[in-house]
Amino acid sequence: MRPTRSMLRRVVSVAAAGTLAAGVLAGAPAQAAPASATPDAAVALAERLGDRAAGAYADATGAMVVAVTDAVAARQVAAAGATPKLVTRGAAVLDRATAELERSAAIPGTAWWTDPATNQVVVSVDSTVTGAKLERVKAAAARANGAVRIEAEAGVLSTRISGGQAIYAQGGGRCSLGFNVRAGNTYYFVTAGHCTNIATNWYSNSAQTALLGSRTGSVFPGSDYGIVRYANQSVVQPGNVSLYNGTFRDITGAANAVVGQSAQRSGSTTGLRSGSVTGLNATVNYAEGQVRGLIRTNICAERGDSGGSLFSGTIALGLTSGGSGNCSIGGTTFFQPILPVLSRYGVSVY
Repeated sequence: MRPTRSMLRRVVSVAAAGTLAAGVLAGAPAQAAPASATPDAAVALAERLGDRAAGAYADATGAMVVAVTDAVAARQVAAAGATPKLVTRGAAVLDRATAELERSAAIPGTAWWTDPATNQVVVSVDSTVTGAKLERVKAAAARANGAVRIEAEAGVLSTRISGGQAIYAQGGGRCSLGFNVRAGNTYYFVTAGHCTNIATNWYSNSAQTALLGSRTGSVFPGSDYGIVRYANQSVVQPGNVSLYNGTFRDITGAANAVVGQSAQRSGSTTGLRSGSVTGLNATVNYAEGQVRGLIRTNICAERGDSGGSLFSGTIALGLTSGGSGNCSIGGTTFFQPILPVLSRYGVSVY
């Protein structure tokens, strides 16, 4: 299941953004205040408004804000229990800016996502994007007439960053298990697709004497996930994630990430790391190919952490895909959202 191409779909971010100017809603009849809009309701409303909106996000208080281009749409947003914010660019303008980046800036080392709080598409460039490649990105941004801004990314974007405990590929290579999942009484685990692409059989030890199971699906690039069926179905696998302190976190459900929410990542190289979600529906151009629909975070990761678990409390959010930096200097890490993976294979966390 491939994530949508629209960079505005399910974009939620946190910012101390200003609200709609006073007076826009002046004259509205007095009535009971509507219930506060949930993140899903605010995003759905922004989508229904089409080009009269430009995404939704949570402000510093946690209240949902919907960016709109006119006062009529603003009244609809307020009536739904969200805060309207007037912006100059609608969804179509930001979609065209994204399309221009797809045409002109799909260069390894670049990534982009929509920031509804600033009403722009953000394109990041890592340290390998220099010279003529950087000029291509700048030219594409310039053609967007202010709808695109460029940010430098520390380090090099790569899938070679190494949730969960170590898994070893037949023939060599280590990744991390994402989440144990099941379909009825059949048990599997999910991890990154750039991991499952390299081997059919996966083991729990580096000597490759303890077989975990065999790959039954793998997607990369485009998306980044794979699934392995456990060889021994008589062993019920634990539905939890290692916290690398001798304890484990039970995973009880799965959900879409929300920008600004706190999250943790578990991986076999750097253990448990914490941070927050900073962007959704990011497009990342790895050397191996483009991946869309990723979760962007400020959580560090390193080689061998790939495929590991991203979660918030007891809720599964995603699988470690790639990023830049490391856990010494800090970094940016991107994650494959978990819900499309569960839907694709008809499995659930437990």
